[in-house]
Amino acid sequence: MSNARRLDLIDTTARFTEADVAALNARYADASSEALLRAVLVERIAGRVALVSSFGAESAVLLHMAAQIDPSVPVLFLETGKHFPETLAYRDTLVAHLGLTGLVNITPDPEVLAKRDEAGLRWSYDPDGCCEIRKVIPLAKALGDFDATLTGRKSFQAATRADLPHFELDRSDATGRIKVNPLIDWDKARIAAYFDEHDLPRHPLVEQGYPSIGCSPCTSKVAEGEDPRSGRWRGWDKTECGIHLPGAPGDDLPPGFEPAF
Repeated sequence: MSNARRLDLIDTTARFTEADVAALNARYADASSEALLRAVLVERIAGRVALVSSFGAESAVLLHMAAQIDPSVPVLFLETGKHFPETLAYRDTLVAHLGLTGLVNITPDPEVLAKRDEAGLRWSYDPDGCCEIRKVIPLAKALGDFDATLTGRKSFQAATRADLPHFELDRSDATGRIKVNPLIDWDKARIAAYFDEHDLPRHPLVEQGYPSIGCSPCTSKVAEGEDPRSGRWRGWDKTECGIHLPGAPGDDLPPGFEPAF
């Protein structure tokens, strides 16, 4: 979209600028979530795209919508080695139920784990470092071939997500990749209605008091009236794993790179 490229004739090998993102947000300001997804998955307005999913409490909505348009869309799942068994089972259930054929399980580098988290307890004293090893760097490596990612983030989920746009420049690197957030204006009631309307399987931990589900050591139950994400890294000054934060490490890593944590 740079160099005066037209919005409807995007070079899918190109990456994006702030001006491109502003133009996309203006063009699709009033588009429905379905229309936005169709533009991304069929018209390819964002180039090569992958859907990043946690297979958490609300993930089935975006996954279902995407599957109706293109069931072969790459779906990237960060298999950190610390997930609840229920999440892994739910992932498999949803993939089969929705007919998704592009699931990619992304795992941490075993050599990095051996050197930096040999006991598997880094989460207990350095949750940022744990997320970096198990999520941020593996995802950064996996996204090298993509121009954009689809996320299921919503404005109501946390204060850090209150002002999400439909399109945003990915601040985790300098490649000009963008993030697409089709569900920013959805609330709890609309999500619940969509689950009911399409008879979607629900994550088994939701009924047990987990409205936001991450890795098992860093996820706790949430009381009525609490922020849905308050059960994530409870007791730490941390609200995001890092994959949606600016300046995340791991982009454009050379082969054999070992981060110094």
